[in-house]
Amino acid sequence: MNYRHHFHAGNFADVMKHALLVQLVHALQKKPKGLLALDTHAGRGSYDLEVAQTGDSLARQPEWPAGIGRLWTVDAATLPAPLADYVTLVRDFDRRQGNVGTTPRFYPGSPAILDRLVRPVDRLALWEKHPEECAVLRTEFGGLPRIAVQEADGYGAPRACLPPPERRALVLIDPSFEAQDEFAQVVGALREGLQRMAGAVFAVWYPLTQRARVDEFLMVVRELNPPPTLACELTIAGMNSFLKMKGCGLLVINPPWLFDVAARAILEPLVALLAQAPGGGARLDWIVRETPGA
Repeated sequence: MNYRHHFHAGNFADVMKHALLVQLVHALQKKPKGLLALDTHAGRGSYDLEVAQTGDSLARQPEWPAGIGRLWTVDAATLPAPLADYVTLVRDFDRRQGNVGTTPRFYPGSPAILDRLVRPVDRLALWEKHPEECAVLRTEFGGLPRIAVQEADGYGAPRACLPPPERRALVLIDPSFEAQDEFAQVVGALREGLQRMAGAVFAVWYPLTQRARVDEFLMVVRELNPPPTLACELTIAGMNSFLKMKGCGLLVINPPWLFDVAARAILEPLVALLAQAPGGGARLDWIVRETPGA
């Protein structure tokens, strides 16, 4: 695997995914009982946006200016509260890392976001397959209380970690989607996870590059007969755009109560803030609806 997330850090997909992740954690923490937050494809944890991307044969422009860069000068008070929560967290992280500039420099990946949100009663499990990325991850988080770092294939994490002693879990599955069978691997991890802990919250990020592949993936997920399942999608361009990735989605199994309301409050303003071409939009689709009275 040659994938490094550094070049993509802070792009529109990170903004969408991480804003929704913050709300998932907040919703789960409305109950005092502890939970396990499991990140199956953790990466290196956080990113210095001034560091050039390594491992690419061609020099490329960073993607953060069209992502978090678009939100950097927006007054958080003018944003819906769920989106403001995310923007405030990222700005605070950047400042605490030492940035005194007027543009973002330090961006928190999902491990750093989760680390800032977890309570003393919660635990954080970070899995990363790539040795170099995991080494950086372990340097940042290894040895900290209630945080475990594992260098291993994250698709094995649900089998290894579920069900946790806390009996509550949030599982983030955020692969690179480099492999041709990535969707199939995701489905396999979901099947294993649901068999081991049907009440866990599973959040799966996916790219919107080919609508047919995504629709097939969602259909296969439906065939797993999961609990209530919500697909949240953001597109930054229409179908006729030259962009290869025109948007992305976050599939949430067992979304907390009213998470769909918070998700809509995040996605709708992001359509205008992150648009790169005409024709973008936001979509919330219940793949499996909640049973009334359940």
